[in-house]
Amino acid sequence: MTPEDSAAGYRLTGALAAAAAAVLFACKGIIAKFAYARGIPFETLSIVRALLAVPLFWGFAFTHEPAREVLATPWRPAAAAAFAGFICYYAGTLIDFYALTLIDASIERVLIFSYPAMVVAASAALRREWPPVRVVIAVGLTWIGIFLAVGGFDAAALSANLVGAACVLAAALSYAIYFMIGERCTRQIGASRFTLYAMSAAAAALLVHGILRRPQLALAQVDATGWWLLALLAVFCMFVPALLQAEGVRRIGAQRGALVSTAGPPATILLAWLVLGERLAPLQLAGVGLIVGGILVLDVARLRRRGPPAGAQPPASAAD
Repeated sequence: MTPEDSAAGYRLTGALAAAAAAVLFACKGIIAKFAYARGIPFETLSIVRALLAVPLFWGFAFTHEPAREVLATPWRPAAAAAFAGFICYYAGTLIDFYALTLIDASIERVLIFSYPAMVVAASAALRREWPPVRVVIAVGLTWIGIFLAVGGFDAAALSANLVGAACVLAAALSYAIYFMIGERCTRQIGASRFTLYAMSAAAAALLVHGILRRPQLALAQVDATGWWLLALLAVFCMFVPALLQAEGVRRIGAQRGALVSTAGPPATILLAWLVLGERLAPLQLAGVGLIVGGILVLDVARLRRRGPPAGAQPPASAAD
């Protein structure tokens, strides 16, 4: 095997890992719908998923780095990661899983992918500079796509999806905040530790939330199948795709990994159609195309710019 073949195989494996992560993340809404059908409240789902997944992240961290080094992470970036985790994986996750009780899984996954457009808008505002024309057009297409995806000119569909869509967009905003904080902090502590501390802070907040809301969680009513669904969400829709995504980013870079991750919304639409019988109207599908197309343009624009400093990586995707 030539060095070129070896390098191509290395990159292909990375692309496949990133694509597999996107598909597994896409299964989140599908499994959540099955859990809701068994009477599991969205708060229970959010809390148990995080509490099951966090020990796996810590175990993985301690097998790849000395525990002393992980625990000796500087407090400032660790605190920033904890704050980002609270905003994203606590508040954002609760809002997102609540939204899944109101709207289809396919619409939820598409709307979550609006967060890169929010990052672009917020970054431009903070820098007080107007982004390039193609980026403005891409953001505009994304928001037109959002309007069409939630029903657009169909008043009945728009009314039915409005509250759920607003919740998903609020969750997407929390993911945008997470990304912007992580983009800076991962230069100091790396993506893995940033994600670890963010997830741990969110799990702690969710644990407190669960203690305060214990009567409403109905844990005693969760049957064996329900626990299997919760375990699937924690392991195969959170822990495993996070590792696959990290490996994909390591092999092909963050921006190319982001391009591959746009397979997530179409995968959710296909799975929701096959498994749940969800169907989007033609205008909604057009909206999906505009959102995915807009995000692709934004990612290609970032890919053409100079990448982050050596050794720095953006945080793992929060859109899980």
